[in-house]
Amino acid sequence: MQTMRDPIVPNISKWPFLLGDALLLALAALIVSRSGSPLQTWEIIACVVCTAAGAWLAAYPFIAEHHATVRMAETAGLTTAVAQIQNVQQLAAQIGYATSQWQVVREAADKTAATARDIAQNIASEARSFTEFLQRANDSEKATLRLEVEKLRRAENEWLQVLVRILDHVYALHQAALRSRQPAVIEQLGKFRSAVYDTARRLGLVPFEAAASEAFDEKRHQLVDGHAKPLADATVAETIATGYTFQGRLVRPALVRLDGEPPLFPEASDKLPDSEETPSPAQSQLPLETKA
Repeated sequence: MQTMRDPIVPNISKWPFLLGDALLLALAALIVSRSGSPLQTWEIIACVVCTAAGAWLAAYPFIAEHHATVRMAETAGLTTAVAQIQNVQQLAAQIGYATSQWQVVREAADKTAATARDIAQNIASEARSFTEFLQRANDSEKATLRLEVEKLRRAENEWLQVLVRILDHVYALHQAALRSRQPAVIEQLGKFRSAVYDTARRLGLVPFEAAASEAFDEKRHQLVDGHAKPLADATVAETIATGYTFQGRLVRPALVRLDGEPPLFPEASDKLPDSEETPSPAQSQLPLETKA
C-alpha cells in the first residue's frame, strides 16, 4: 500500500511525441533533399524550425515527467513542513533565514534584469544590421535586373531593325517583280514574300500596306517628304514602303504616295528595271519608333 512517502510517479505516453519528432525531422530532410545548393534563406529557416520543434517534442515528455516528480516532491516536502510548523522556534529560524536570503535573491534578480536588457539591445542592434544588409542586397539585385532588362531591350531593338530591313528588301523585290510584268516572276516572288511575312508574324512583327484610295492617316501613314502637309481629304495612291507593328504596337508608319503626286518610279518597260536589285533609299532610311 502506497503512502505519502511513496508517491505515484506519473508515466506519460512518449510515442506520440517521438512520432512527431520523427515526422518533423523527416520534413526537414525532405526540404534539404528537394532544394538546390546552396539552400535558400527560407529553406534554412524551415529546416531549423523543424529540427528545433522536433527536439522540443522529443524532450517534452521527459521534462513533463520531471516537473511532475518535482511537484510531487515539493508537495511531500510541504506536508513535512506543515508537520514541523509546530516547532515555533525552528519556524522562526527559517523565517529569519528566508529574510536574509531575500536580499541575495533581489540582487540576483537585478543582475538578471540588467543582463536581459543588454541582450535585448544586442538583439535589436543585430536586427537593424541584418535589415540594412538585406536592403543593400535588394538594391544591388534590382540594379542588376535593370541592367539585364536594358540589355534585352537593346538586343530586341537591334534584331527588330535587322528584320525590318530584310522585310523592306523583300517588299522592294516584290515591287520590282510587279514592275517587270512577268507573271512567273511575280508569282514566285509573291509566294516568297508571303512566306517571309508569315515567319515575321510568328515573331510578332506584322507588316501592313495602305490600300489604294484609303484616307490618309497621320498615325499610320507617312509621306516621302516628311515636311509636307497633306490636305484634309487626301487619299493614298500607292504604298512605297510597308509599315510595321510589333506585338500590336506601331513601330513604323507606311510610306505612301498621295493621289495627285507624281509617281516615285517611272512606268516599267518589258525590261526589268535596275531598282529590283536594291530597295529605294526611302525604304532603307525609314526610322523605327521603338526605343531600347
